[in-house]
Amino acid sequence: MSANSKPALLTKLGFDPAYLPAFEDKLFLEGPQTARRLTNFFALLLFATVIATYGVLSNSTATVIGAMLVAPLMEPMMATAAAVVMGSVPRALRAFALAGAGAVCVILFSYLLAWVVPDVTISFMSDAEITSRIHPGLYALLTALAAGAAGAFIASRSEIAEALGGVAIAIALVPPLCVVGISLKLGQLSAAAGASLLFLTNFLAILLAGGLIFVVLGLGRSVVSHAQGRFRLRAFLLIVVGLLFVSIPLSLTAYQNVMSAIENAHATAEVQQWLVGTSYQVDTVNASDGVVEVTVEGNGPLKTPQQLANQLAVALGHPVVVELRVLPVQRVTSSDP
Repeated sequence: MSANSKPALLTKLGFDPAYLPAFEDKLFLEGPQTARRLTNFFALLLFATVIATYGVLSNSTATVIGAMLVAPLMEPMMATAAAVVMGSVPRALRAFALAGAGAVCVILFSYLLAWVVPDVTISFMSDAEITSRIHPGLYALLTALAAGAAGAFIASRSEIAEALGGVAIAIALVPPLCVVGISLKLGQLSAAAGASLLFLTNFLAILLAGGLIFVVLGLGRSVVSHAQGRFRLRAFLLIVVGLLFVSIPLSLTAYQNVMSAIENAHATAEVQQWLVGTSYQVDTVNASDGVVEVTVEGNGPLKTPQQLANQLAVALGHPVVVELRVLPVQRVTSSDP
């Protein structure tokens, strides 16, 4: 490869310096239009909060996806990552403050919106839009890292900017904050903490993965002073420490999920063994906190639940209480034609 071909190749693969003014204008709220752009930001954020809050409460996935597309919260996060890579302290602080202020607004507004809904209609057990956001695991971190990297790559290229909506759907920033507000209104502090952890994981992952992509693409070439370089290094270290910190509860949740799946698999196998010789079939098995809930369906004689409890205690390595539900099956045959 000739020396003359290298700059052209780097321009194609990396960040185009000619795009830098438009890139900065798109990400950073600066100049005479700042007030108008801030108004647009908070207006869209409030609209997205209304959509997401009632989408979560109605357990409507389509509505929540619509809120993700409206919400502009991804933009100040990408701006923070870009400002860190460029070594611009004022821009980074302003973008970070805007993201933080937006998050607080979503929590407060969703808290107020939840007052319109009767408490008895809000379920932290059966509403999948709530339950999926209060127990985040390592999958949430991996998804956020991929979304942050994709968002940075899209933001750095004008020709694919329309794809940023897909990243907004993947990362889901506003819905967890709405779950925080709803949880606080109902006094569900544990659920609020879980949803807050999910949002913080997403935020930090966007900063890290997005920042690294910006560095790889060459945006960091704008760093010209030692002070700027030192700020970038310290900011990245702080982000990494933050991610390591949130990885602890995420890892614990992932471990608990794996152990629960293993225990359920062992319990299901024992129930199937217990039913050998009968006409019954396993419907559901759920083992949790020393209690095994078993639902079987069929007809005819059935072995004693205590025998099943003894088998499960041996298989699982600890005493269990069996809660057995039997669903009778009635078979009706039509007459001969």
